[in-house]
Amino acid sequence: MQIEAFLKTTSFALSEGSIYERLRRHPAIRFDSCLAHSTLIYNSQAASILEQVHREYIDVGQRHRLAMFVMTDTWRANQERIRQSRFRGFEVNQDNARFMAALRDSYGPTAHPIYIGGLIGPRGDAYRPEQALPKAEAERFHAPQIEALTRAHVDFLYAATLPAFSEAQGIAAAMAKTGMPYMLSFVIRRDGTLLDGTPLAQVIQTIDTTVPEPPMGYAVNCVHPAVFKDGLIALDRRNSSLSRRILSYQANTSSRSPEELARLHELETENPDTLADLLLKVHQQFHIRILGGCCGTDTSHIECLASKYRAFCSRKPA
Repeated sequence: MQIEAFLKTTSFALSEGSIYERLRRHPAIRFDSCLAHSTLIYNSQAASILEQVHREYIDVGQRHRLAMFVMTDTWRANQERIRQSRFRGFEVNQDNARFMAALRDSYGPTAHPIYIGGLIGPRGDAYRPEQALPKAEAERFHAPQIEALTRAHVDFLYAATLPAFSEAQGIAAAMAKTGMPYMLSFVIRRDGTLLDGTPLAQVIQTIDTTVPEPPMGYAVNCVHPAVFKDGLIALDRRNSSLSRRILSYQANTSSRSPEELARLHELETENPDTLADLLLKVHQQFHIRILGGCCGTDTSHIECLASKYRAFCSRKPA
């Protein structure tokens, strides 16, 4: 089933937990200085570890009969970084998409749905909105990576950890031109603003009304459920209809501010039971359809979330 049709018929699906932070701390993994974990697919040992981490999350979805949303490992694989790396000339984005497609295919035609998102990130630091690109420059800068992922036939395009409105507008414009379904995911504060101070309500309203093909929905990632809840309450106060445009949320296990998180040397994690309970409350209050994890999470968090959701469903009256 096509992703847009699927999202119209489902009320709950999973996304993966942390990939980047888990691999960055793995003793057998070395990130590329320019492209981070995007190049792990070119080393057989690293590729095997990368596959295993993705497979752990996908297996949770299969065990609990839930759709799983996975991402290509291309958050930092923009054309500028590829040109600066020793992988210049490689089809880094397409190769990562092929890697994920082969992994999905290994589950066979009767598997519960596995949707692959073509992942991009901001040009600068996700916690530093002052590094964000202006709208027109952002569209030009991100277009080559977006087009590469489109050619690789991912199911949808996904821009994650966006701290600023201007760059999000440019990315939306570039993604809209592909004709592909896409989502934009933001880092937000408790007051319902992006890190650059723009209210999330303004971001959604502006992009929805000015981009010829608006996103199929929006997302939030890399913030704690307490921050997300407060931010969504603030969004509701500004415009009660806009929270329905938030389709996906991937939780950070620390409630610290982005400025504090940027200074941390060790991840702050949270008990899987506690995080799962918080995520299910978010699901019930705001009807968020896709739930997963970000920094600080691992397979145990996603497994606990899926188990608790299934237990919750079993208690609901028929």
